[in-house]
Amino acid sequence: MKSHPLSRRDFLKLAGLGTGSLALSPLLGTRGFSVPAAPQVPAAANLQGRVLNKLNVMSAPNPNASIVKILYEDALVDWHTELAGPMPGAINQRWVETNEGFIYSPFLQPVRNLPNTPFNAIPNGKKGFWAEVTVPFVNLDLRGAAPQAPWSKDLTSQNLAPRLYYSQVAWIDQISADSSGKIFYRFNENGGRPAGMTGGSYGDIFWADASAFRPLTLDDTSPINPDVDPAKKVIKVDITIQHQYLQCFEGNTEVYFCRISSGALYDAYGNQVTKWLTPLGDQTTWRKSLSIHMAGGTTGAGFDTPAISWTTFFNQAGMAIHAAFWHNDFGEPRSHGCVNVAPEDAKWIFRWSSPNISLDQGDIVLQYPNGGTHVVVSQLKLPTQ
Repeated sequence: MKSHPLSRRDFLKLAGLGTGSLALSPLLGTRGFSVPAAPQVPAAANLQGRVLNKLNVMSAPNPNASIVKILYEDALVDWHTELAGPMPGAINQRWVETNEGFIYSPFLQPVRNLPNTPFNAIPNGKKGFWAEVTVPFVNLDLRGAAPQAPWSKDLTSQNLAPRLYYSQVAWIDQISADSSGKIFYRFNENGGRPAGMTGGSYGDIFWADASAFRPLTLDDTSPINPDVDPAKKVIKVDITIQHQYLQCFEGNTEVYFCRISSGALYDAYGNQVTKWLTPLGDQTTWRKSLSIHMAGGTTGAGFDTPAISWTTFFNQAGMAIHAAFWHNDFGEPRSHGCVNVAPEDAKWIFRWSSPNISLDQGDIVLQYPNGGTHVVVSQLKLPTQ
């Protein structure tokens, strides 16, 4: 059975929104650009860790070591060294040495803090542009509009500012400034797509500090190895619990390898389940989206997440290879059937596989199963240990 630390929302419920918690989780603004600034973090290219849930910082890379500190969701630590250490009952045996002590690696999102010089206007001839979050997190402001999506309703009902996180990709379709001249971008989750296509949005439109976003360039979507016959490209995904990896082949040559998280084997209560098994067999990539809203499941066991980046669908039931920013537990089955990979891995696979996609498209669909990259999902039957 897995433990389930308190989330930022759960902690604030228990803390009663005391002043200590407000330093980590600013109140939601209701008019204009009134979201308070996030905690000030010096711009730095060095690697940091964003705390994903309430966690214990240990004196050594071992769960039985002494607790030196407790950190809460969205706290930031300096990421020094990743090293091996025990975690009974888990596949991942990785810990991170930080400035605060030792933290179990799956509980930290690797991030950097790289603010950008904002655009003053939408580029000529464009309806907007795609942009990537390059800071640990950025607060979002609904500007007085009622929230629509379950995730934004949940946060605003507790007077918390919704946020986007490092590596998420957003469609920016308006630019404005406040009375001091600070520039803000408008994030329209359902924008940037061909007519008639949807990005899964519930209709929320947010404003955010423009310096948090790096506009994507042609290099971000340029195909990798486009001269290779697409028919010779194959993605192999091994969801065996002891394996959990993805390989990209050109003929018989492996050109890419990464760890994954396939469908979870247990629910939130520790019960073994099969409903989230990643579909096995021969499949084909058929849709790509630079950023998409994903939701599904039921109350208590569902999910609702905006701006999931570098998404490559390979199954018509909606399963995809995509970036995951909400965990760093690659190598452990934990998805709702998709293939979770680190953002940099998702981007490489997105650019290498078919169909190719441009910044002007943002989203593309093929007639399944024609034209996509072959995907083989397998699972070995290993002897019981």
